[in-house]
Amino acid sequence: MEFKRSLLSKPTLNTRFCIDYDWWTQNDRDWHVYLTSMLCPEHQQFYSEGNSDEMVDWVDPATAEVKQVNGIQHVLINHCAKQPDFLSSGIPLVDLIFRVFLSNGNVPLTPLELSEKLGKPANTILSVLSGGRVYKGLRPVLN
Repeated sequence: MEFKRSLLSKPTLNTRFCIDYDWWTQNDRDWHVYLTSMLCPEHQQFYSEGNSDEMVDWVDPATAEVKQVNGIQHVLINHCAKQPDFLSSGIPLVDLIFRVFLSNGNVPLTPLELSEKLGKPANTILSVLSGGRVYKGLRPVLN
């Protein structure tokens, strides 16, 4: 996926965003630690024992495309993200947005679509995603 540079265009409520996984390595971020923090208690125990490097096949339910994903990511998508408290109101907005993308297989969404899923104002979501700083690799995608 190609990402827009913030200097080329100002994102709008109709700009699609998703997680730029390369951002994590380019910014020396530990992807596994962050993902592990979002696991349900059952899977936190399993992955705390050093099982975080496993890769598994994941089938996108919308496109039937098979993708290789990290085992933690697979468990988050197929189990933890389906738990009632995965998108609970006590979680910071940027983390909620990240969790939406993680749970939907990183399908790009606009701030308007994110607003519908999270019950938060679209303008607030846009301001978080379009600021000068990139949070959690959440970036606009090229159309």
